[in-house]
Amino acid sequence: MSRTALIVEDEIFVALDLERILMDAGYTVVAIAADRDSALQAAAAADFAFIDVNLRDGPTGPEIAERIAADYGIKVVYVTANPTQISDPKGALGFIRKPFSEAAILAAAALTAQAAMAGRQHTGQLNEIRAA
Repeated sequence: MSRTALIVEDEIFVALDLERILMDAGYTVVAIAADRDSALQAAAAADFAFIDVNLRDGPTGPEIAERIAADYGIKVVYVTANPTQISDPKGALGFIRKPFSEAAILAAAALTAQAAMAGRQHTGQLNEIRAA
C-alpha cells in the first residue's frame, strides 16, 4: 500500500498533529509544506496529500491540489473547517472537517493510499470522510 504523505497546512499545530497521527500509524510524511512552492518541491516524493483549503498566503489549497494531482498523480484529501468554501473538488477524493479526529484521519489516509495504488481518480463529487 502507498504510504507516503505530504501535508500542506499553514497552521503548525494542525500540521504537527496530522504528522503525529500518520507517523504513529506507520505512514511516512515526506514534508509539511505551508505554501505552494514547498508543496510542489515535496510532491514528487508523496503518494497522497492532506491539503488545507485556506492557506494564508498565495494560492488556495484547491489550486495546489489541482497542480500536484495533474503533475504527479497524487491523491488529495482536503482538511477544512468550512467545506462550503470548496467550490470545485479539483482532484480531491474527499475532505476531513476540522477539528478532526484521529480515526477520521486514518480512514482518509487508508482511502487515499488505496486510491493511489488503484490509480482511481476523483468522481467530481466531494464527500466528507468519516471514521467508520
